[in-house]
Amino acid sequence: MKIHSIESGNFKLDGGAMFGVVPKSLWTRTNPADSNNMIDMAARCLLIENGDRLTLVDTGMGNKQSEKFFGYYYMDHKFDLDSSLKEKGFSRDDITDVFLTHLHFDHCGGVIKKSSKGDFFEPAFAKAVCHTNSSHWNWAIEPNDREKASFLTENIKPIEENGQLNFISQNSNYEKQNEMDFDILFVDGHTEKMMIPHIHLDGKTFVYMADLLPTVGHIPLPYVMGYDTRPLITLGEKEKFLNEAATKGYYLILEHDPFNEIITVKHTDKGVRLDQTFTFKDLF
Repeated sequence: MKIHSIESGNFKLDGGAMFGVVPKSLWTRTNPADSNNMIDMAARCLLIENGDRLTLVDTGMGNKQSEKFFGYYYMDHKFDLDSSLKEKGFSRDDITDVFLTHLHFDHCGGVIKKSSKGDFFEPAFAKAVCHTNSSHWNWAIEPNDREKASFLTENIKPIEENGQLNFISQNSNYEKQNEMDFDILFVDGHTEKMMIPHIHLDGKTFVYMADLLPTVGHIPLPYVMGYDTRPLITLGEKEKFLNEAATKGYYLILEHDPFNEIITVKHTDKGVRLDQTFTFKDLF
């Protein structure tokens, strides 16, 4: 098995929304803001190469939305899925599986694209099976008012209409028996049944953090996003996971941190804190 970083395009989000009740004077130490209070965000997807199976974990925003839409997020098109895949020696048609941690637009937007004439939506990965879970799917197709702007119909319904949809089994909170090449932790603080992959490789465990831990700046427990639907549940999920990660020496792959690709954490007198930082080139 091999894993690769796939950069799908950086963007910006409001720093206050990303850190909830934490004062700006604190979160800007790790996540500096521009004059509009926006902070830099990565959309770092993960490619898992395992024999004949090539799994892409998350897909970024994609490119089918309007210029006005992308203007809200200050999209930086320095990176995109096609060029990132090509750099690793692959193309979209090589992808056999797309695993979506959850269906917010910045995680699943790239799974569907516009046709060449722009008159309908079609699969961006024509040969791939797309994996989510039934609880999250039902949550997304009938969204609550808080998350409605994050669940875009054009990102979601075509997956089912194109016959690509597969539901991952979810028999327990930590599912070790599933059809993927990795274990899955289900968490509910950010959104219903977000899936966190745990990949075991060469004696190490690599965890793709999605929105359970967006950036290094979110390691302290109270640093919870305003986007989270159940922030108190996030607190408990973060505390349990980070203690486990520090004790067991997990390597945490950060999807949204533009400065830090992979980190480890450690126990301190102040709780779990950052230990070491790595790039993919350091470890692979």
